[in-house]
Amino acid sequence: MRAPLRPALLALLFSAATVAQQPPAIILRNGTIVDGTGAKPYRADLLIRNGFIYRIGDLASERAPIDLDVSGLVVAPGFINIHSHATPAGLPTAANMLTQGVTTEIVNADGAGPTAISKQLADFSAKGLAVNLGAYIGFNSAWASVVGLSDRRPTLDDIQKMRDILTANLKQGAWGVSAGLDYKPGYFARAEEVVSVLRAATPWRTNFPNHDRLTPESKYSSLAAMAETIEIAEKANAMPVITHMKVQGREQGNAPKALAMMRAASAAGHETVADVYPYLAGQTGLGSLLVPAWAVEGGQDAMLKRFRDPELRPRIAREIEDAIQARLLTPENVDIPANHRKLTDYMREMNAGAGETIIRILEKESPRAIMTFGSEADLVEILRFPGSAVACDCGASLAVPGMHPRYFGSFPRVLGHYVRETRALTLEDAVRKMSGLPASIIGMSDRGFLAPGMAADIAVFDPATVIDRATYAEPTLASIGIRHVIVNGRLALRDGTPTGAQSGRVLVRAANMPGRPMRTAESRSLSVKMPKITIDLSQSGYQPAQGKFAIHDAATKLDLEISEPGLLQVSGQWAAFTARAGDHTLFAIVDAGNPLDPQASIHIAVDDGRLFDAHLDPGSYRFR
Repeated sequence: MRAPLRPALLALLFSAATVAQQPPAIILRNGTIVDGTGAKPYRADLLIRNGFIYRIGDLASERAPIDLDVSGLVVAPGFINIHSHATPAGLPTAANMLTQGVTTEIVNADGAGPTAISKQLADFSAKGLAVNLGAYIGFNSAWASVVGLSDRRPTLDDIQKMRDILTANLKQGAWGVSAGLDYKPGYFARAEEVVSVLRAATPWRTNFPNHDRLTPESKYSSLAAMAETIEIAEKANAMPVITHMKVQGREQGNAPKALAMMRAASAAGHETVADVYPYLAGQTGLGSLLVPAWAVEGGQDAMLKRFRDPELRPRIAREIEDAIQARLLTPENVDIPANHRKLTDYMREMNAGAGETIIRILEKESPRAIMTFGSEADLVEILRFPGSAVACDCGASLAVPGMHPRYFGSFPRVLGHYVRETRALTLEDAVRKMSGLPASIIGMSDRGFLAPGMAADIAVFDPATVIDRATYAEPTLASIGIRHVIVNGRLALRDGTPTGAQSGRVLVRAANMPGRPMRTAESRSLSVKMPKITIDLSQSGYQPAQGKFAIHDAATKLDLEISEPGLLQVSGQWAAFTARAGDHTLFAIVDAGNPLDPQASIHIAVDDGRLFDAHLDPGSYRFR
C-alpha cells in the first residue's frame, strides 16, 4: 500500500459521506422498487439510515421513527436534472422540482454561468437547498470573459486563458463543460477553437453538453449541428451530449438519421448521448436564435444601432424570416407568453412582416418567446433512444408569468403520458433515463440508483395517477402523483406537499469520477488483493451483486467486511461499488485509468464519515 492521496482531493469527494446531524431512519414498506438500472420492478421494503440506503428486501422485523406504507406506489431513485436553469430564489424551497421527483440539479447549462463555480455554489446555497446542487463550467462564459462580444479570432494567449478557466473550475468540482454554440458570443467560436479550449478537460474524462449551433450556411440544419457537437467532443476526447435534442423545422422527420449518426459514433468507440424534454416547443429570448449573428456582434447597443441603419434593417428582417422558416416553419409558431400574445398578433397590429415586427419589439424590450419547432414522432424516437436522458431545461424557480410548462411538468409528463398513456417507454426505462443514465453521463457515482450504500435520494410516486398539469396557458400548475421525495435521507416532500426541509447539498465532482457509458445490463467484476484490502465482486446484469470485500486498516480504524453488496459499476479501468457492512454502509471507487493520477487508486467512504484513500500496487487489481 502506497501513501494516501493528497488531502486536497478529499474535499471534493462524496459530500454525502459526512452528516452533521444524522436524519431519522425511514422505512418505505411494500413499495414497487424501480432501481434506476433498467431492471424489472419488484416488490420490497427499503430502509434508510444515516442518509443512505441501508437495506432493500423483506424488513418486517425492522422498525424506524418514520414508517411509511407505500403499497401500490413506485419507489425510484430521485431524478437528476442535468440541464438546469435553477435560480437562487427557487432553490431554498424547490417546490416545482420536488413535485416532479427531482432531487439533484446541475446548473450552468448552455455554456452559461460565472467563471468561478465555487463562489456561485456558495452563493446559491447561502439560504439553504431543498435539492442537491452541482454545476458545469460554461464554455460561452469563458469565451465571453476572454474574447468578448466581438467576432474575432482568439490569440494563443486567449486560448490558454480559456483553458485555464476550464481547468480551475474542473478542480473546483464542475460536472462537465457545457456550451451553447447557438448563442452569441459562443456562436462566433470556430469549431477548431472550441476543440483547442475543450482539450483542457481531456484528462478529466468528462462530458460536453452543447446546445447545437444551427447556421444559415448549413440552412439551419439540426443534423449538421449535431454532427459538429459530436466532432468537437470526439477531437477533445469528451463525451458528446446533444443537449435538449430536437430535429427542427424543415428537417422534421429526420430523428432516425440523427440517432443513426449517434449510434455510429458510439460504435466507433466514442459514446454519444443526449438529453431531451417532453415538449415540442422551447423557450428562449425572442431574438437569441433568430437575429443573425453579424447583427448581434458587439452586444445590445451595437445591435440596436444596426437596427437603425436604413440599409441594414431590411437585410436583418429578411434573415430573421429565413431563420423562422427554417427553424420554426411559420411565425404562427412564435408566442410571447408574458404578454399573452402571438407574434402574428403583433404582425397584424404593426402591419409588418415577421422580421420587421421582431425588430420593432426588440427595440423596446427583450421578451422571452416560446417557439414550436418539432414533431411528436421525432420526440418519441428520441425519447426511446437508449442513450437519451430526460432533463427539463428548467430548474428550481418561483412561479412567474410567462414560464414554460416544463418548469412544473417535465418528469411527471414522461411518467404519465409517455409511460402510462402512450406506452412509448417502459416504466423501468423511463426511471433509468431520469436517474442512473444522467448520473453516469456526468460521472456521479453514489446517486442515481437504489442499492445498499447509495445516498438516499428517492422519489415515490403513484404510477396510476402521476401526470403533469402545467400547460402553455397555465404553466405553473403543479404536477400530481409524486407522493414523497427524500433528499439525503430527509423527507423533502410528504404526501405531495413540501416539508420545508433543506437537506440538499452542494455536490462536486473529482477526477476519479469519469463520465461513462451506462452498462448495468452487462456482466462485470472487480478484484483487488492487497495486504489490507480484499475485493472480489461480480454482478451478472441485473442480478444482485455477489462476492466479498474486507478492509483492515488500523490507521483509519477501518475494520469492515461487507454483509451485503449493493451495486457494482465498471467502465474500462474504473469501478465503483456500494455495500452494507454490519451497521454501516460504504461506497468505494477503484480507478486505474485516471490521467491525472497515473497510479491506480482506491477511495472508500463510510456512512459515519471515515475515509480511506490509497494507491494500489501494480498487478493487484483486475476489472472485467
